[in-house]
Amino acid sequence: MEVNKKAYEAYVKQVTPVHKRWPGLIKAFFVGGIICTLGQLVTTLFMNAGLEKEAASAWTTLVLIAASVILTGFNIYPKIVKFGGAGALVPITGFANSVVAPAVEFKAEGQVFGIGCKIFTIAGPVILYGILSSWILGIIAYVLKAFQML
Repeated sequence: MEVNKKAYEAYVKQVTPVHKRWPGLIKAFFVGGIICTLGQLVTTLFMNAGLEKEAASAWTTLVLIAASVILTGFNIYPKIVKFGGAGALVPITGFANSVVAPAVEFKAEGQVFGIGCKIFTIAGPVILYGILSSWILGIIAYVLKAFQML
């Protein structure tokens, strides 16, 4: 039994990817910074075109999501994610990528059993727990307001 355990540990060590922490952090910082800078640039362009800040921010969100979806469809965004790690996954573009990637991957299985069933594989839990936590926090805020504690 001990020999198998050691062999298994050696195998796991062999196949587990080794990540270099500082280069990964630097890449994530720069990729995330570039995405945020592009977002700020788009917001500024919309504001210079005459939109108010809130409208410009909403349109910027749509532009970033559309860009992420298009880049995912052309298999470019996954390469950005591979390079930039969390820097590309954390912004809203990463969330859009997590919705579109399974749809692209399973499109060969058809509209219903491929795209329809798989599209929220990754994003579904995020949406579920996001809605659940906002609902719970809303109830807490309501109760605190009712007792004038908020």
